[in-house]
Amino acid sequence: MTILLLLLAHLIADFWLQSDQMVQHKMKYLKKHMLHHLPTTGIALAIIWGYQYAFQHVISYLILPLAFIIITHLLIDLLKIKFVDSLPKNPTDNMKKLGYFLADQVLHIMIILLTCILFFRMTTAEMTASLLNLHGTSSLSLFNTVLFIIIIYILATSVSGHIVKFIIGSLPSEFANFEGELTLKHQIAAGNEKIRPEIDKHFSEEYHYFTYSAPLRSRGKLIGYLERLLVILLTAVGAYPSIAFIIAAKSIARFKQLDDRNWAEYFLLGTLSSIFLGLVLGLIVQGVLT
Repeated sequence: MTILLLLLAHLIADFWLQSDQMVQHKMKYLKKHMLHHLPTTGIALAIIWGYQYAFQHVISYLILPLAFIIITHLLIDLLKIKFVDSLPKNPTDNMKKLGYFLADQVLHIMIILLTCILFFRMTTAEMTASLLNLHGTSSLSLFNTVLFIIIIYILATSVSGHIVKFIIGSLPSEFANFEGELTLKHQIAAGNEKIRPEIDKHFSEEYHYFTYSAPLRSRGKLIGYLERLLVILLTAVGAYPSIAFIIAAKSIARFKQLDDRNWAEYFLLGTLSSIFLGLVLGLIVQGVLT
C-alpha cells in the first residue's frame, strides 16, 4: 500500500494537476508545481501514518518523509530543466527530451523507494511483498487493486500520451491535420482562332491543393487514450487478435490521408508507439491481476 499510494500521489501531481502551460514553462510555474505535490504527497503519507502507525510519531512518519520527497523532487526538476534548456531549439531533439523525461520519472520512483527504506524501514523483500500483498496468494487486496488500476489508467493516458508526443513531435505539425490532396483542371479556349486554326484551340491549367482540417488535438488525444485502454484490456484477457481491429479501424478512418507518404509515416509511427505502450501495460496488468 505504501509504495502504491506514494506512486499514485506523484502521478496525480505530475500529470493530472500539471497543465500543458506549466510543462512548457517549468521554471516559471515550478513553485505552483511544488504546491501541487505538497497536498497530494501529504495526503498519501497521512493515510500511511494513520493506517500503519496509528497517528504516532508524526515527525518520523509524516513530516520528515514529506520534506524529503518535496526537496528531492525540487532538485530533480531543477536538474531536468537545466539539461532541457541546454538543448538547442531544434525539433529533431525530441528524442533527447524523451530520454530526460523518462530519466526524470525513474529518479522520482527511486526517491519513493528510498523513502520507504529510510523512513518506513522497509527492505527490498518487504517492498515487494507490500506491492503485491503476498500472503500465501498472488492476488492484490481490494484496496491495492483499486490503487493499481488507477495508476495503470494514468500511465495509459497522460504518461503514455507524453511519450507518444515526444516520439512523433519531431515531424512537422501540419501532418497531424493533413486531409488530402485536391487536383483541379481547367480548360481554357484559345483567344485567336483565325491566325493558327491548325493547332489545338484549347489548353488546360492544373492546380494542386493540399487540404487541412482544423487542429482538433483534444479529439486525437481522446482517441489515443481509448486506443491504449482497449489494448490493455484486450491484452489482459488474452484477446491479442482483436488488437488488429483497432489498427484497422484507425486506418479506415484515415484512408484518404494515407495517400500522402509523409502523413502515412507520421500516422504509422504514432499508432505503433501507442499500441506498443498499451501492450506493455497490458502485460503488466495480466501478470499482476491474473
